[in-house]
Amino acid sequence: MNIQVIRATETWQQAGAYYVRIQGMAKQHNISLQREFDEHDAPDTKYIVLTDEGFPIATCRFYQINKNSAMIGRVVVLPEYRGQGLGKRVMCEAENWLSDIGYTLAVIESRDVAVNFYQRLGYIVTDAHIIHGDTFDCIRMEKKLVKNPR
Repeated sequence: MNIQVIRATETWQQAGAYYVRIQGMAKQHNISLQREFDEHDAPDTKYIVLTDEGFPIATCRFYQINKNSAMIGRVVVLPEYRGQGLGKRVMCEAENWLSDIGYTLAVIESRDVAVNFYQRLGYIVTDAHIIHGDTFDCIRMEKKLVKNPR
């Protein structure tokens, strides 16, 4: 694999994030495009895209909650690339970007089946009640971010 990291700020780069979300989540779980792409897919939303030989294979997005915290979500790795540490990599890249632009707290609403994955990345459950979404049940988790040394 030849993995490249893109901090997707241009439309063509964001299209890679959308592709991964459609192929790796919406199609797999029968989620309509209207439900997959919501009000948080906005001009200020940031996207991480991992590519292999230029082809998008993993993504996540984040958006501001307040001046200190941001919500990371839509973490998706294409099925044929799962189990290779790319979910962890895309999360670390998002956390680094968040730190670089001054955020001190990352928040996620983890699918209930992925809580252990996020705990291994240092996230803690902050609200144990289940958030019943349209598609998945989720649990809110947070992680304090460490400023990147430069």
